[in-house]
Formats: sequence, C-alpha cells, structure tokens
Amino acid sequence: MSTSLSNRLVSTEPRVLVVDGSRMVRQLLARMLQAELPGVEVVGCGSGGEAQQLLREGVFDFITVALRLPDMDGLELARFVRESTPQAYVPIVVVSGDVDDRLHRRTLGEDVTDYFDKSLGFQALAEFIRGYVRPEGSAEGEVLYVEDSRVVALATRRMLEKYGLTVHHVVSVEDALAMLETARVRGEVGADVVLTDVSLKGELTGGDLLERIRGEFGYGKGRLPVLVMTGDENPANQAALIKVGANDLVEKPVDEKLLTTKLLFQLRVARHLRQRGADA
Repeated sequence: MSTSLSNRLVSTEPRVLVVDGSRMVRQLLARMLQAELPGVEVVGCGSGGEAQQLLREGVFDFITVALRLPDMDGLELARFVRESTPQAYVPIVVVSGDVDDRLHRRTLGEDVTDYFDKSLGFQALAEFIRGYVRPEGSAEGEVLYVEDSRVVALATRRMLEKYGLTVHHVVSVEDALAMLETARVRGEVGADVVLTDVSLKGELTGGDLLERIRGEFGYGKGRLPVLVMTGDENPANQAALIKVGANDLVEKPVDEKLLTTKLLFQLRVARHLRQRGADA
C-alpha cells in the first residue's frame, strides 16, 4: 500500500488535488484553502501526467484543474479520472479565466462537475471548494423559489430550510414578478437569490423571468443571482440561459448536495460583490 493511500485511510480530513501549470497559483490556492479549511491536505502538481500518477497512488475528495496544462487539456484529465481511476465520482472543478466562453458554448463536457471563473478570486474559490468538502451547517439568506409542482417544491423547500435559508415559494413567473415589483416599490430587491425551474405551467417560463430580472428590473448577476433548474440537456438551450443572465444551471433530477453547494456559493459571491460595491 502506498504511503499516500495509507495516510488517507487513517485521516478524516479532506484531501484536495490542485492541478495547475503555475506554481504560484498552486501555492496561493493552497494557502487560501488551508485558511478556509483547517486541517485540509492540499496536494499540488503542474501537469496532467503528474496528476494521473497521484490519482493512481491516493484518494482525493476534490480536484481542481486548469483548462490548459503543459501536457494535456484539463478536460482530458477529467476524462481520465472518470474512466481510469476508482474515484469516478470525485468532484472535478475547472478553474480558468476563459471558462466563461466555454460555459456559454456548453463545451466543458460531462466529466466536469462544475466550473469556476478565476476572475472571482482565490478567496472565493477556497470558499467554493469548502462548500463541497465541508458544507456549512447553516446559512442565512432569502430564496425566491419558482416551481409549479407543489410536491417537488415541498421537498426542495425542506431541503433548503435545513440549511437555515428562508424560502418564498411561488408557482408562477407572474407571482414572482409581482413579489419583486412589490419589493422594488419599497426600495428593496426582494430576495438574495432566485431559484427557478425553466418549464412552468403559466404563460411565462423561467427564461422569461430571467430576462425580466436582468432587463426590466436591471438587476445584475451580483445584485440578484439566478440559479436555473432544467431537464433540457440540449447544450444550445442551456447556453441560451447562460447568455440571458443565469448565474448557473442545475440539471434535473436535482442532486441535493450539488444544488445547495451552488446556491450557497451564489449567496456568498453576491454578498462579497455587494460589500465591494460592485454589481457584476
């Protein structure tokens, strides 16, 4: 048994593999992670080949990978993890400054769990990773939740309320717009984040709600994040939602950990941007 695997078996602390060609980036992210997650073991490497060897020798709880590596594309490494290691379901997050373009075109591939835009900063990335490997036991924030299935809504609402979130559920886009307008009259936004399904029974869809929030209300992604749930796997349709202004997508059927991680992350980023006085 290798030393790294033996250590993993006796340790309960998370292990994070950081794959990036820049030594400075690896060191900076390691410092941020150790500050956010005391006790975390951060293993860094600068190439896909080195990462493959580390993955053969030990177990990791989380992997970050740059899109461009000296010897391969980051997506190639993600595919290796899924197909050639016993850790097929470990979260793999692409960290890049040009991820937004690939996200718009939905070309990140099925092997990647999530993405992170490096422009948000390494502190935000460390918080993002914490959401996966050591989720917060509680959180604060108001969620405007649009879902026309009361059974689905009840289950999701209970899921979110377990984390301490306040959920305002409505069954239609029309109702959501009315709530946002009432709040605007009072000089408020009305929610900290919007969670909406795309397909709804009313005349308006989740896409219409997204357009109204970004256009009519003028709320940017930092002011009012919008997380969209969709069962449509068509990359072109998913790309259209991102271009209209969705902060992120969650594919249905919804995985609880993925949904709460993404939602809590959007809450933290929005809070960070408001503190900076920015509205991304």
